[in-house]
Amino acid sequence: MKRTSLIIVSLIVVLVMSGCSFGASKDSSASDKKITLTLWYWNRSIDDGLLAKAKEQFPHINLVTQKIGGDFKSKLKTTLAAKSGEPDIVALNDWVMELFPSEDRFYDLYELGAAEVEDLYLDWKWQQGVTPNGKMIAFPMDTGPTALFYRQDLFEQAGLPTDPDEVSQALSTWEDYMDAGLKVKETFDGKVFMTDNIDNVYNQIISQSEQKYFTEDGQYIGDQNEVIKYAWDTAVAFSNNGLIANAEHWTPEWNAGINKGTIASYVGAVWMKQPLLEAAPDSVGKWRVARAPGGDGNVGGSFLAIPKSSEHPQEAFEVIQWLQNPENQETALSNLNLFPSTPGVFDSDTVQKEEEFFGGQVTGEVFAASANNVKVSFFGERYPAVHGIMTRWLKNISNLNQETAFDEALQRVERELKR
Repeated sequence: MKRTSLIIVSLIVVLVMSGCSFGASKDSSASDKKITLTLWYWNRSIDDGLLAKAKEQFPHINLVTQKIGGDFKSKLKTTLAAKSGEPDIVALNDWVMELFPSEDRFYDLYELGAAEVEDLYLDWKWQQGVTPNGKMIAFPMDTGPTALFYRQDLFEQAGLPTDPDEVSQALSTWEDYMDAGLKVKETFDGKVFMTDNIDNVYNQIISQSEQKYFTEDGQYIGDQNEVIKYAWDTAVAFSNNGLIANAEHWTPEWNAGINKGTIASYVGAVWMKQPLLEAAPDSVGKWRVARAPGGDGNVGGSFLAIPKSSEHPQEAFEVIQWLQNPENQETALSNLNLFPSTPGVFDSDTVQKEEEFFGGQVTGEVFAASANNVKVSFFGERYPAVHGIMTRWLKNISNLNQETAFDEALQRVERELKR
């Protein structure tokens, strides 16, 4: 009897201990369970080091990052159309407005808490991610404030101001810039051009405008907006006066002209610093940056969005908000030259550092001033198509009748809009 009782007691103890053990294992498993979020981005759009830190920042999230090569926009649109395989978080470039008609395919970030941090970001950049219906489908990443890049030595030889502040004041309009270009042309017997290409002149003037091709209610005004005609006429005048090198960006001709000093200047976004540094190793210390003629504009800059297919939108927004907070945007500037959309870091050492390539100038303060003064403007989902037609016709201006080319370009736009 004693032996039987001992066996029974032992079994009870084992069962109790086993039960406790099983219960602890089950609780531990539940607490360790992670959700998975996938993130699509393209090379250098997000700092890989920050993505690695995000995985540490959110231990409850299995963040799967996919660097998409090739035509990122086409792959995204194809995926959205298929309604399958969409990521939880996706980077969007400055073509974000093309997705406005599909706003219902993305979460409204206002509903996830975006309004709580709105004051941390540049207003014009923030508004670019908000649809005409008031839904915020895209969260601000970097920006592309513009400025005038110029060769100080060539300006000096042409008798032009060379100090950035003086250049900003003396070349404050596109007419001033053209006059300065004529001096450069005369000084160097037409062997040095004031700027790089005709469509860049047009692009930059458009970027400085509050109104472009469409109103917020979708009405086309490209044939009525005086800025469009002014941009066209100014670009053509630069060409006719022999001030343009006809060197397109990202080409060997542009690289050679920049490095050899046959292109004296160009207006470009802050991200054009990197191509300049890579193309012009023989001109270290000779370049400077001033405020752009005609005013401040923006070209480029990216966003992050959450497709409606995501099952974890709140967690996805937490990741987005962390990646793009002021501190991490400053890190992205330091590592990838991605200029922040968070003006709170404009006074930081990272923005205010001296740069050897630019003769010790603090170019960050020029771009910060530009970013602070970009106008809020509406693009419309068909902006890329319309703008593409106008610039293609402009590039071909030498083969067209200049008296009728502008009207013919507008007619081509109207046919496109009727499709």
